[in-house]
Amino acid sequence: MRQHTHPFVPYRPERYDEAEMLRRGRDFVSFVDRRRSVRSFSDEPVPRECVDLAIAAANTAPSGAHFQPWKFAVIGDAETKHRIRVAAEAEERVNYEGGRIPPEWRAALARLETDSDKSFLDVVPWIVVCFAEKSTAMPDGSLRKNYYVNESVGIACGLFITALHAMGLSTLTHTPNPMAFLTRICERPGNERPYILFPVGYASPDCEVPDLARKPLAEASTTVPPPS
Repeated sequence: MRQHTHPFVPYRPERYDEAEMLRRGRDFVSFVDRRRSVRSFSDEPVPRECVDLAIAAANTAPSGAHFQPWKFAVIGDAETKHRIRVAAEAEERVNYEGGRIPPEWRAALARLETDSDKSFLDVVPWIVVCFAEKSTAMPDGSLRKNYYVNESVGIACGLFITALHAMGLSTLTHTPNPMAFLTRICERPGNERPYILFPVGYASPDCEVPDLARKPLAEASTTVPPPS
């Protein structure tokens, strides 16, 4: 056995027979395939612990050098949520009505029927903003450089979304561009940058989503042939 110079612990993950493996895999695909991005939310309260559990799930994500370069800012008060809505809509009006979005992008978005109205930010019980830490403040006041920040934070956000879905909650990966206003409103330091804004709540009773189909497995994967 390899000798380690740093602390290691045994790891013995669960193993299943082939039938159980496939059952679990198919059940999970069926479960996540029912997840949809939502822009129509209920104002019904959601326990803060649900948000915390989703963040705890995100916190299990693998990351470069295990530096975990993310911070999830949770907003629940109406005043701050409204400030975020106003600032997000100001940027989105420039995008949609001011021509900052190029024509090909607008054409790609047409079937989603998105626009600059972000009224759902006032409705949802929670807004969670994920910040990516380019560097992390250390106890001695220095800044530690982080590695593979985008990749690490992206994986964490995927787990956050999946955890919300597992609890029967809905969200949206909202990325108003630019997002510097989130740094100011959430009072985050300069070593962090806004990555994704997540409205979190129940889908409204009359919620509708675009009738979309995900691409088939044959288009999502490919088999690399063995060397000839």
